[in-house]
Amino acid sequence: MKQSLLFIFALALLTLSSCAQQKKPSGQTPDQTPNVIIIYADDLGYGDLSCYGATRIQTPHIDQLAKEGLRFTDAHSSASTCTPSRFSILTGEYAFRDQSARILPGNASLLISLDQATIGTVFQKAGYQTACVGKWHVGLGPKGGPDWNGEITPGPNEVGFDYSFIFPATADRVPTVYVENHRVVALDKNDPIEVSYQHKVGNDPTGKENPGLLKMKSSHGHDGTIVNGIGRIGWMKGGHLARWTDESLANDFLAQAQMFIEKNAHHPFFLYYAVNEVHVPRMPDTRFKGKSKLGYRGDVILEMDDVVGRLLKTLDYLDLTKNTLIIFTSDNGPVLDDGYMDGAVEKDHGHKPAGPFRGGKYSLFEGGTRMPFIVTWPGVVKPGVSDALISQVDLLASFAALTHQKLTNRDAPDSRDMLSSLLGRTKQGRSSYVEQNNGGVLALIKGNWKYIEPHKGPALLKAVNIESGLSIQPQLYDLSKDTGEKNNLAGAHPDIVKQMAAELKQIKEKGHTRY
Repeated sequence: MKQSLLFIFALALLTLSSCAQQKKPSGQTPDQTPNVIIIYADDLGYGDLSCYGATRIQTPHIDQLAKEGLRFTDAHSSASTCTPSRFSILTGEYAFRDQSARILPGNASLLISLDQATIGTVFQKAGYQTACVGKWHVGLGPKGGPDWNGEITPGPNEVGFDYSFIFPATADRVPTVYVENHRVVALDKNDPIEVSYQHKVGNDPTGKENPGLLKMKSSHGHDGTIVNGIGRIGWMKGGHLARWTDESLANDFLAQAQMFIEKNAHHPFFLYYAVNEVHVPRMPDTRFKGKSKLGYRGDVILEMDDVVGRLLKTLDYLDLTKNTLIIFTSDNGPVLDDGYMDGAVEKDHGHKPAGPFRGGKYSLFEGGTRMPFIVTWPGVVKPGVSDALISQVDLLASFAALTHQKLTNRDAPDSRDMLSSLLGRTKQGRSSYVEQNNGGVLALIKGNWKYIEPHKGPALLKAVNIESGLSIQPQLYDLSKDTGEKNNLAGAHPDIVKQMAAELKQIKEKGHTRY
């Protein structure tokens, strides 16, 4: 009888222990490792969100993130165009160190080396399931480009992502197809894909030859193969069943992100969710068309805010919100006319996409790289505003610190551990960082000073009506007093110009800044 009672007591203890292990934690502490989601917008400016001062458009779901988390006012992408910024956020390396890291065509080979550490490999080594959903634009396949009709490798799956659902480059470039892991989605083997950026392939109508077939006219360029009534950059043959519909892009990527989260609800996960919005061609779901009164650009900002809201609801439904760290930011600054006549210019109504800053996409002025940047982690990140200087290149080293992973001297050469700043434990940010335009011209930020190296080039990028930030004279701005970069102080402070030029030269030659 005594032995039976002891057995029942031991069984009860085991049952209680099992229940305790299965019960979800009610909150998170700084020592617990969260799920992590990066929501990476495209061409979204500092002034495009109502939580960053926009008055002509409202973004309530992203505003809610900002209200519940930490909103940064001095956070930056590493470049003012997409491929360099994406290369840097993924690898922790300044893109100017790789001469190939420029805006890539849709048939470019993989830019990231297979032995290079990425955000994805950091999380994989920490035991996370990882996914890349949305825009990729750092190349696919071996030298010479991918085989669109076979196995597409190497790609995201070879550089840190267990699952990937992407489009290869940008929505305005061919091929206009989804790639899931190593295959084009819905490819008909009897209608093989061929892509060229040198000459026309196939018999599909082009924007140049058949402008009457366009539902969105081109303002410059974008007169290659017409897909879904929109002219693209480059020419594409075949793959007709696989071609996407622009109006469904946001929902298609959201669905894949939601499915990945649901599948891994009971396992630590990292999701790199690179939404297409607000890159051209801007063609929102019908329910958003005309809603913003700012043209299609404003409409897709509303659509982006909507998918963010639905992603947050998914986390709530799965009881994952308290256990998830979210970073929302953008790859580079804004542009209104980037090749299509979509009403962005005519219907801006005083909206200021770059906020108080000068320049935008393609520019070395602050409007090109000063990004919205919001961090949330309920119970860990205290809500508020931070003016700490932050660069997206730092996320890799910061996530390595978060997950207790060690980096070698070959890894993430320019990424610094800024975890304490990201979590709001300190308001101290970087002391300096480097930013670039797509041509590899550099600027150095150090303290309050910004130095732009002299370079011959147009002061105004006429096609997009954006100041380039280029000058044959060195430029020096005191950002603490002149955020609009209107007063060049290089002549008044030649010693500071000399010092910062020498430091920038050293950064270029040294090959790393992390150690």
